[in-house]
Amino acid sequence: MDFSVEVVNLTKEFGDFVAVDNITFSVKKGEIFGFLGPNGAGKSTTIRMLCGILSPSSGSGMVAGYDIVNEQNKIKSSIGYMSQKFSLYGDMTVIENLEFFGSIYGLEGNSLRERIDYVLELTQLFGRKNDRVDFLPGGIKQRLALGSAIIHDPEILFLDEPTSGVDPVMRRNFWDLIYDFSANGRTIFVTTHYLDEAEHCDRIALIIAGKIIACDLPQKLKDDLHHDVYTLHVPDFIKVFERVSQQSFIDEAAIFGSDIHLLCSRGFNLKKELSFFLKNQGITNFRIEKIAPTLEDVFVTHARRLGV
Repeated sequence: MDFSVEVVNLTKEFGDFVAVDNITFSVKKGEIFGFLGPNGAGKSTTIRMLCGILSPSSGSGMVAGYDIVNEQNKIKSSIGYMSQKFSLYGDMTVIENLEFFGSIYGLEGNSLRERIDYVLELTQLFGRKNDRVDFLPGGIKQRLALGSAIIHDPEILFLDEPTSGVDPVMRRNFWDLIYDFSANGRTIFVTTHYLDEAEHCDRIALIIAGKIIACDLPQKLKDDLHHDVYTLHVPDFIKVFERVSQQSFIDEAAIFGSDIHLLCSRGFNLKKELSFFLKNQGITNFRIEKIAPTLEDVFVTHARRLGV
């Protein structure tokens, strides 16, 4: 099996603070790999080490066949990197930004023009190519940032929280662009704290407090939860949550919007037992349904076990 990224016991410390704690994982060539975790979990620190921006405190890693400690410059020329804060020049136009980033990677003449045309078509920015970046909406800047990251046709694309701060429609459109780019066998490594985005990935790693707590196919992670999941819809759900979460037949409980997700042992008749409990509490206006596990159920369960 060929891998685009291989990491062994990677650690990054800032003084006494351990941002990334002894993580090991690999990313297959052509894979869309998601790094899922809350803010401060160590996602950005990891991606910056993989991109050759930060040196690890210990451990090892290979990206595109290059060592992340000793061959950082070779890594930088082989990858595309889109940071949380778009590295665009606001006083330049769309096409001037693309020309600039293309030239940094050694493109010139016909090669540069062909890549610019490809990027403008992929990102649907032909009509905005002469617009100054400062005056562009956030979603357009996002597309341009992606175009700048792939102008040199990198074999691996690193995206650090690429859709943070944009609306759900723009997020869906952006993922369409990611799929289009990956269709040619390119590897995508994306960090996100959006659980619905992780569903788009071939595999995901869950990271909390600098540690990888699980890594597998999204469906496999849900299948391995080893619990049945129910949703409880009830008025005054916060007060009810406090009561039901203390019951011995509830393994995990979490608030999802205005509903309560409840995990119990597989095969246990939670609907019958919970209905009996609620009615004894004088609560009659409720609805209980068995549902398929979500990645949020998986994440919350792992986080609770770690005491996060």
